Amino acid sequence: MATPVGWSQGGSGSVCLAFDQLRDVIESQEELIHQLRNVEEKAAHAKTKVLLAKEEEKLQFALGEVEVLSKQLEKEKLAFEKALSSVKSRALQESSKKDQLITKCNEIESHIIKQEDILNGKENKIKELQQVISQQKETFSSVAGITCLTSGSRRSRRTTWPRCWTRSIRKPRGRVRPGAASVPGKNKMVVSFLLSGCNAQPLPSLLWWSPS
Repeated sequence: MATPVGWSQGGSGSVCLAFDQLRDVIESQEELIHQLRNVEEKAAHAKTKVLLAKEEEKLQFALGEVEVLSKQLEKEKLAFEKALSSVKSRALQESSKKDQLITKCNEIESHIIKQEDILNGKENKIKELQQVISQQKETFSSVAGITCLTSGSRRSRRTTWPRCWTRSIRKPRGRVRPGAASVPGKNKMVVSFLLSGCNAQPLPSLLWWSPS
């Protein structure tokens, strides 16, 4: 092997020494590089750990907020359910009251209809009674007139009888034929005629009675 320029054969020991020193320097540098890498890795790990701690703290804070919100939501849910139950109960009560009022109104309406029917029936009865009373008044007036025809003096009869009655029983002029009907007989005929012309009920005890 050729010897490099500037080197001598006697300097091989120094070359080896220099080589060893260079190797030591390289090894030390590699060690430093390795240590530096370790430091960088540790720094990165530390930084990551710090970031992780911060994120974990944020996560714990968020979990705390979620728990608080969950409790608040649960309270609001319970309050809402209670209010909803109260509203439903009130609605049921109002519906029950409404049904009761409707039932009561129907009962009152039915009672009013029955009372109206009863009142209409009573009004019809009253009208019938009024008609009966009117007929009885007419009958009484007719009977009173008949009684006037068959009783009292001639002067009082003429002053109280209607003209149509006095004309029908007026004393005939001239001579009375033998066997002719007397005034009571005429009174009977007049009474029969008057009663046959009205709607009054016949009264035999008065119809065929004549003064003696």
